[in-house]
Amino acid sequence: MLSRLSAGAFRKAALGAARNTPRSSSVRFASSNASASAFESVMSSRATLASATLFTAGTVAWYTHLYGSLPFVGEVHASHLSDEGLHPASYPWPHKGILDSFDHASIRRGYQVYREVCAACHSLDRIAWRNLVGVSHTVDEARTMAEEVEYTDGPNSEGEMFQRPGKLADYMPAPYPNEEAARASNGGAYPPDLSLIIKARHGGADYVFSLLTGYIDPPAGVEIREGMNYNPFFPGGAISMARVLFDGLVEYDDGTPATTSQMAKDVVEFLSWAAEPEHDERKKTGIKAVIIMSTLFALSLYVKRFKWNVIKNRKITYSPPVDKTH
Repeated sequence: MLSRLSAGAFRKAALGAARNTPRSSSVRFASSNASASAFESVMSSRATLASATLFTAGTVAWYTHLYGSLPFVGEVHASHLSDEGLHPASYPWPHKGILDSFDHASIRRGYQVYREVCAACHSLDRIAWRNLVGVSHTVDEARTMAEEVEYTDGPNSEGEMFQRPGKLADYMPAPYPNEEAARASNGGAYPPDLSLIIKARHGGADYVFSLLTGYIDPPAGVEIREGMNYNPFFPGGAISMARVLFDGLVEYDDGTPATTSQMAKDVVEFLSWAAEPEHDERKKTGIKAVIIMSTLFALSLYVKRFKWNVIKNRKITYSPPVDKTH
């Protein structure tokens, strides 16, 4: 009888507590869930997606209109700008292979072509006379060529500038004192410096060689204004520089026939060296580094296999002491 009364009392107490419980917490949770679902529905709606897409496209279009290029991307083209001209062929240059070096006899001939033909208009600001030593000329030859040029130096003890013969530490002289003089002497066109011309042009040595040997008459329907020349390898086809290499233009000291293609090949080889004088040394250093690293790698494998591997694969067991009392 006592157990039945106790169970009924407990049941009534539980029902009364449920009726007297406030509903504010459940209402609060319901309101927060409703706001979250409404926010998710707005963010996932097609109208919101379309608005965000239009805003992004408009922002990109506005930026492109102001600055002429896409943000964070730069100029985007379906083809490279230099591809407007005829793409040069790939030639088997002596230094093209991984383990190949420059043809130093060709570098010497190429310097002769540059000196007698190209130096009249183009400078070579990054090359000093000393850079030729051990590459294409001896010390005495380079010093003699440097002394043939007069350099402005000073001031002297009287505070005046003076002229002196060149020395090995001097850089090769420029044909014009400034850019304005260069443009005035070339009909407004500025002859570029040739120190890094191989690296500065798309196609490198192949492009420069094709440009030097690619002068032809303009095809039918192509008009070239006065003072310009047609070269299909130059972007646009019209180039200010006229053809400068002709058969027999220079006389090589080693007796090599000075054909147009031979002179173009030699001067391009020289300019390739001028753009990267450390080319041969870099490859020699790379070979040494590969040999050293390969040897160290083989030694590390040996140590791993015959020294450390024995320790790493050993089995450690524990033998508890035997109770000898029994």
